[in-house]
Amino acid sequence: MSDKTKLVLIDGNSITYRAFFALPPLSNSKGQYTNAAYGFTTMLLRLLQDEQPTHLVVAFDKGKATIRQEIYADYKGTREKTPSELREQFPIVREILNSFDIPYVELEGHEADDLIGTITKQAEAAGYDSLVVTGDKDLLQLVSDRVTTMLTRKGLSETEKYTAGEINERYGLTPLQIIDLKGLMGDTSDNIPGIPGVGEKTALKLLAQFPSVEEVLQHADEAPGKKLQEKLREHAESALLSKRLATINRDVPIDVNLEALRFESYDAGKVRDMFKSLEFKSLLDRLPEGGTESEAVADAPTHQQIETLMINVGELPEIIDSLPQAVGLHLDLEGNYQLGEMHGLAIATGESAWYLPLDGALPEQVVALMQNADKMKVFYDVKAVCTALKTRGIALDHNAFCTLLGSYLLAPSDGAPDLFDVIDRQIGWKIDPLPKGTPKKKVEVSLQDRARVAGAIAAANVLLKEQVEQALLEANLMPLYRDLELPLSFVLADMEHSGVRIDTDELKEIGENLRGRIEHLQAEIHELAGVEFNLNSPKQLGEILFDKLGLPASKKTKTGYSTSADVLEKLAPHAPIVQKILDFRHLGKLLSTYVEGLLNAARKQGDMFRVHTQFNQALTATGRLSSTEPNLQNIPIRTEEGRRLRHVFVPTDASWKILAADYSQIELRVLAHISADESMIDAFVHDEDIHTRTATQVFEVSPAEVDSNMRRAAKAVNFGIVYGISDFGLSQNLNIPRKQAAQFIESYFAKFPGVKRYMEDVVEQARKDESVSTLLGRKRHLPDIKASNFNIRSFAERTAMNTPIQGTAADIIKKAMVNIQGVIKRQNLRARMLLQVHDELIFECPPEEIEALTELVRREMEQVIELSVPLKADINVGDTWYEAK
Repeated sequence: MSDKTKLVLIDGNSITYRAFFALPPLSNSKGQYTNAAYGFTTMLLRLLQDEQPTHLVVAFDKGKATIRQEIYADYKGTREKTPSELREQFPIVREILNSFDIPYVELEGHEADDLIGTITKQAEAAGYDSLVVTGDKDLLQLVSDRVTTMLTRKGLSETEKYTAGEINERYGLTPLQIIDLKGLMGDTSDNIPGIPGVGEKTALKLLAQFPSVEEVLQHADEAPGKKLQEKLREHAESALLSKRLATINRDVPIDVNLEALRFESYDAGKVRDMFKSLEFKSLLDRLPEGGTESEAVADAPTHQQIETLMINVGELPEIIDSLPQAVGLHLDLEGNYQLGEMHGLAIATGESAWYLPLDGALPEQVVALMQNADKMKVFYDVKAVCTALKTRGIALDHNAFCTLLGSYLLAPSDGAPDLFDVIDRQIGWKIDPLPKGTPKKKVEVSLQDRARVAGAIAAANVLLKEQVEQALLEANLMPLYRDLELPLSFVLADMEHSGVRIDTDELKEIGENLRGRIEHLQAEIHELAGVEFNLNSPKQLGEILFDKLGLPASKKTKTGYSTSADVLEKLAPHAPIVQKILDFRHLGKLLSTYVEGLLNAARKQGDMFRVHTQFNQALTATGRLSSTEPNLQNIPIRTEEGRRLRHVFVPTDASWKILAADYSQIELRVLAHISADESMIDAFVHDEDIHTRTATQVFEVSPAEVDSNMRRAAKAVNFGIVYGISDFGLSQNLNIPRKQAAQFIESYFAKFPGVKRYMEDVVEQARKDESVSTLLGRKRHLPDIKASNFNIRSFAERTAMNTPIQGTAADIIKKAMVNIQGVIKRQNLRARMLLQVHDELIFECPPEEIEALTELVRREMEQVIELSVPLKADINVGDTWYEAK
C-alpha cells in the first residue's frame, strides 16, 4: 500500500456483532452491557497502532428493510432477532467513535457492505489505497490493486489480509468471482438460497471450468453427474437471484468527501473520559500515539480549586486544632506500603489542603494526629496506612473511615476500585496520578507534584466519606462496614506486618529435589519420544504426541495441536509419556511459582526470613479474602509434593508451635441453614458425614454399603449443586454418562427438597430485587438476572444461588477473625494470627498458650453466629504448617 494515503474502512455491524459473541458477558457498574463495545474498541486501537491510517471511516447498517429484501423477501429471514444486550451497544460504539472524532456513515435501507463498496470505488478513482476490515467474506469481491480486505477469524483474536493474489491462492478465483461463488453455494447466514446441495467444493470446481454463474448455467449439461446437472437446470433462477443478492452495490447515493475522512490525531483527554465512563480501565494504557489534549481539556483544572499549601512541623498543631471532626488524610507512600517508605502527609478539609514533607522518623505531632481518638481520620485505604505506620511502631487509632471499603461494599462486583476512578465517578474530580516507576527504575517526582496530588486526594476523601457513608446507610450496609469490614482491616494489618517465618534452607532443599526430578522426567520423556525436544513448547510437544507417536488429537488449528491439561489428562491412561508430561508440568510449576516465588518474596529480618503476603479485602464479589505478593492461598494440597511446601512455614521461635483451625464443610452447613432442608440439618445436628448421608439417600443404601465411588459422587453433587452444576458438568466431573448424571441430580433434589426450594426461591427473589444478600447483610447486585440472553441470565441465576452461601461463609470466618484477635489482645496472649486460607486460620503460639488458644479459637469460630446447625472447627497443632494440617 502507498505511504501517502491509507483509507481504513471498518464494517461496524460485522465487527461489533463478532465482538459480542467472542467475548464473555461484560457489564459496568451502571448496568450497561459493554462486551461488544469493548471488543470493537480493542480492534480499533489495534488498527490505529498497526495500520497507521491517514483516513478512516466506519460503516453501519441502517433500518430493517433493505433493497435486497425488495428483491427477495426472505433475505436474512432466518436470522434470529438481535439480542437486546447487543442492540443497546451500537449507540455506545458510535459514542466511542465520536470521542475519537472518527466519522461513521449509514443510510436508511442500505447495508454497510454497499456503503463500503461505494466509498472504496470513490477512493480508487482518487488514487487512495484502502483496507476493508470485516468478518464478512462477501467483501472480498471489493479487492483490487488498491483495495485489500482484512477478515477477522476466531472472533476478533486473529485476522487475515486478502489481496487478489491471496484470493486466487485460497479459492482459485478472481475477487469478482466471489459473487459467483455465493451465487452457486448460497449463504446460510444471509439466507441466500444458491443451488441446493452445492457447497463450496462443488462451486469452486464449476467455476474453475466456467468462470461465472451464467456460464455455469449455460453449460449445465457438461457438469459432472446427472444429479448436479438437474439441480443446475432446476435452480437456475435461484442461482442468478443469489448472485444478484451477493453483489455489493458500489453506486449508493451517498455523498462522501474523502478528505473529510482524514484521521491525523485525536483528543486523548476526550477518549480517556469516554473509556473511564465505560470502565474500560485496561484500555487506558493502550491509546495509540498521536493523541493531543484539546485546549479545553489541557486548561481544565485536574480537580476542584484545591490549593495545597506546603507546611512544616511547627505549623501542624494550629492546623489540626482548626480542622473539623472528620479530617481528610493521604499518606504519600512509595511502592509496597508494607515497607513504610513515606514522602509526606496531606491533611485536608473538602476545600483546603496542606502537605507536610516527611523524611525519616515521624514527628510527634503526626503520631499524635494518627492516635487522636477525637478526630475521624478519613483515608482511602485504612489497611495500607495502618500497616505502613506499624513499620514505624505507630498504631493507628480506630476512629477512622475507609473510603475504599465503603465503595467496595456498595459495588462489590467492581473489585478493587481504582482510587482516581472512584474520585472521578463520585465527585467529578479529575486528578492526574503521579507517574509510576518500575522495580528497576524509579521516576523522579517533584515535591510540588507530590503535594498537588496528595492534597487533592486528601480533600476528595472528605467528600467521598459524606457520599459513601450516606449510601451505606441507605443500602443498610453500615453494620457490615462498621462491625465487620473496618475492624477486619486492622486485624489484617497486624497479620501483614507480622508476616510468617519460612525455613529457606528447607525450601532450597525442596527446590533441589524438584530440579532433580524434573531433569529425570525430562530424560524419560525424551527416551519415550525417541527424540529430544523443548517440553515447554506446545507446538513441538503437539508434533511429538500427535504426529510422531500417533495419539488421538483434538482438532488441529493454524497454531498447532492443543496440549492443554484437560487434553492430556484424557490421554494419560493410554500412553505413559503423557502422565510423565503432566508430572513434569506440575513439578515445574511448584518450582517456579512456589519455591522460587517464595524465595524471591522472603525478606530477611534479623536471623530469619519472613514472607508478608497482602490480603485483598476489597476484591472478590463474594466477600472472600484473597492473597497476593505472594499468593499463599493457592499452595497446592492435592499432591504430596505440593503439601510438602507447607513444611517451610514455621513459627517465629523454634520452641513455639503452629496451630491450624479449619471450618468443617462450612458452605454446606450454611446451605443447610438457609435452605432449612430437614435431612441436611439432621445430618449436621447428629454430626454425620454429610457426603455419606447424601450417598445413602440418593443411592438408597445403608451407610455401611456406601463405597468410595458413591461418596465421591455424593461429594461432587453436594458441592456442585449450589453452583448450579448441570448434568453435563456433573458427567464431566464424575466421568459418567450425561443421562446418569441427570438422574443423579433429579434424585438429589427429590431427597433434599429444601435445597431445590431454596434455589428456586433465591432466583425468584433475585429477579425481584436484582440483588442477593448474605446472612450478615452483604449485597451483590445482579442486573443480569433479567437479561434476555440465556447464557448471561443463567450465569446470574447460578450466582444468585451461590453468593448467599459462599458470601455468608466468608462473612463468618471474617467475623471469627475479628473476635479472636480481640480476645488475644484482651488476654495479652503472645499468640499471633498469621494467615487466613479460605476456611482455615493459621496461628503461632508458645507451648504454654496452646491450650488457651485452642479453647478460644474453637469457641469463637463455632459460636460466631447462630445457625440451625452447629459450626465445627477442626484444630491441629504441629511444628510446621504441614504438621498442623
